[in-house]
Amino acid sequence: MLKLRKSADRGFADQGWLRSFHTFSFADYYDPAQMHFRDLRVINEDVIAPGMGFGTHGHDNMEIMTFVISGELGHKDSMGHESVIRPGDVQVMSAGTGITHSEYNHSKTEPVHLLQIWIMPDTKNVTPRYDQKRLERAENALGLLVGSIEDDGPLGIHQDIRLYRGLLDFSKSISYHMDEKRHVWMQVISGVLSVNGEAMMVGDGVAVSHETLLEIVATEKAEFLLFDLK
Repeated sequence: MLKLRKSADRGFADQGWLRSFHTFSFADYYDPAQMHFRDLRVINEDVIAPGMGFGTHGHDNMEIMTFVISGELGHKDSMGHESVIRPGDVQVMSAGTGITHSEYNHSKTEPVHLLQIWIMPDTKNVTPRYDQKRLERAENALGLLVGSIEDDGPLGIHQDIRLYRGLLDFSKSISYHMDEKRHVWMQVISGVLSVNGEAMMVGDGVAVSHETLLEIVATEKAEFLLFDLK
């Protein structure tokens, strides 16, 4: 079963310096039918104006991932980390018992475009941790970005998840075999795809349950994220 979440149906907020699309309920956007999908709690697509950003704020008991599409995002946190996240980088952070951090556009001239993703953890009150890596894009394939902290994936979080990035040239395809007891969320970053015959465009998502095979075909060059969830 596939359930599409069209880009135009997402929540939207425009604060001038920040334009944000909310796949699930977040901040002032509330839809009881769109609270989360399995352990996937937040997918926010943000565009932050040059020189602007989120001031210091706190989180706890959440696994947070940042994926920069274009531009550069600065990060500072209470654990002592200070970094710049660029396209190709993936950042993960376990908020655990509590952290504070700030995020800001590192550029004074260009916007930064990103996805911020929150995953509900399988263990609460863990020691906060931070990691960031630059991961090569797998052409016409799925590249693993994030897995459980107990796995051997490039980056780990406190949840039974596997997050892949897919990049497909025009007319290329991927077959993804699912465990029928698990669930998949796909989010299109760029281009146009079909998933088991369902068309998906930029900003669209799809929830998949009770399937064993996904046939993903690019009807134009496309990039997407695929979450394999329990």
